[in-house]
Amino acid sequence: MINIDSIVHWIQSIHEPYSYLLVFGILLLCGFGLPIPEDITLIAAGLMAYYGKANVFVMIGVGLVGVMLGDGAMFQIGKRVGYRVFEWKWMAKIMHADRLESVKDKLQNHGYKVIFSARFMPGVRSLVFLSSGALGIPFRVFLFFDGLAALISVPSIVYSCYFFGDQINKAVNVIKSVEHGIIAVIGIALVYFLVKFFLKKIREKRTTPA
Repeated sequence: MINIDSIVHWIQSIHEPYSYLLVFGILLLCGFGLPIPEDITLIAAGLMAYYGKANVFVMIGVGLVGVMLGDGAMFQIGKRVGYRVFEWKWMAKIMHADRLESVKDKLQNHGYKVIFSARFMPGVRSLVFLSSGALGIPFRVFLFFDGLAALISVPSIVYSCYFFGDQINKAVNVIKSVEHGIIAVIGIALVYFLVKFFLKKIREKRTTPA
């Protein structure tokens, strides 16, 4: 179970410039296959700005640079290694052959639209970027359409979390109270069934002939 309170406490413990370095580093490593969703990192970036651990506009810039470098890394891997990258064991487990063929077909027929749309689809994002490089799509074209999408998605996520940080904070408090409530209910239920069990045993013992 994710401990929401711990995550918020961790975010609040980070200070400038480490907040920028952390977000940039994670986004960059995502481009090399780090299994952390970029969107979660950008949400954390917005919350860092809300808690005063970073400037929101600087964080948006850091997020854009990190995202674009990560995407560019995925593209270059696809360009240099080609579709052999999907034969790697760890990649083959994630990207099934039928899914890969579907992405290849869409890129060949609607390349620029797919590159733009992929930024808003976490499940296929890396696959599209790798395939774009492997198919030989010009890097400048990839950067243009991916960058155009990033200029929409990154500021939207970071600033929304910053702007609605108060509501998120309230939601966290609600989640924490719900978690405590669930624990209390489980504890009460456990006590109830234990008492019921022992009372049943006492009655059975009294009714059993000596």
